[in-house]
Amino acid sequence: MRFRHSKEKEEAQLGARPARWSSEFRWARAFVCLTFLATLAGIALNSQQPAAPRVIQPTLPPAINSFPDPRDQLEMRQEQNKKQNFEAANAERKKQIADDSVRLLKLAADLKAEVDKTTKDMLSLKVIRRADEIEKLAHDVKEKMKLSVEGN
Repeated sequence: MRFRHSKEKEEAQLGARPARWSSEFRWARAFVCLTFLATLAGIALNSQQPAAPRVIQPTLPPAINSFPDPRDQLEMRQEQNKKQNFEAANAERKKQIADDSVRLLKLAADLKAEVDKTTKDMLSLKVIRRADEIEKLAHDVKEKMKLSVEGN
């Protein structure tokens, strides 16, 4: 029996692997190595003791976590007191405005009645004084209204 001379036979005689098997063999060897590494990693993970459950704590900036210092607390209290004082003063102004408006209405009605009593050509000194008083009271009411609206 005579063999034909071929590359495969020559490689077989020399002990080398056939050329067509070399790329397949490399892939198989890489697959086996990866499988072996994955198995080792799995064993290593399973052999570790289970870790304590991780507690998630929110991370807040230090300013939120800490209490305000005494100076800041004092400033906050002073601001609250100012606001309360302003609200109380504003309520008092509103009450005074309402009272003055009622008084103004009464004075205006009285002035009208007195003007109706006087003659067409002559006004009494009492009527002029009452008109002056009404004018001053109206000016005061106007100023009080400005104060309550501005907030200063």
